[in-house]
Amino acid sequence: MPTIDSTDRRILVALTDDPRATNVTIADRLGLSRNTVQARVAALERSGVFLSFDRRISAHAAGYPLAAFVTVHVQQQKLAAIVEQLATIPEIVQAHGLSGPSDLLVRVVCVDAEDLFRITGAIQACDGVERAETALDMGELIPFRLHPLLARDAAR
Repeated sequence: MPTIDSTDRRILVALTDDPRATNVTIADRLGLSRNTVQARVAALERSGVFLSFDRRISAHAAGYPLAAFVTVHVQQQKLAAIVEQLATIPEIVQAHGLSGPSDLLVRVVCVDAEDLFRITGAIQACDGVERAETALDMGELIPFRLHPLLARDAAR
């Protein structure tokens, strides 16, 4: 992962404030040249700093109002194959490997409880999955954010 400096952080803060801002707008706001902003944004894009656009699309608006977290216990030697199988389930929108009592934390979206039952069944049917536990997502209390960190670090 690339290292970003305070100028990059200032640009990223400006983009989190207004994701549609042009390079000219950001340059004016930050007191930088348009070429500097354009070159740095292009370098940030090439280096993988920006995540995919679909992270900004509401699953609820797309017709999937129910979300859940599934903790999955697996046979470790089959982890790579399990992840490949899980990736084929479209309703799985995110998965993380964990340390601790569970091996995976899987976030799923679904249309209703019956759909959730089907999806958890598909997860449990993966070869190497030992068991899974499901918890409904009752609401996002702190949305994913980096703005406070970037702003703090840019000010240093």
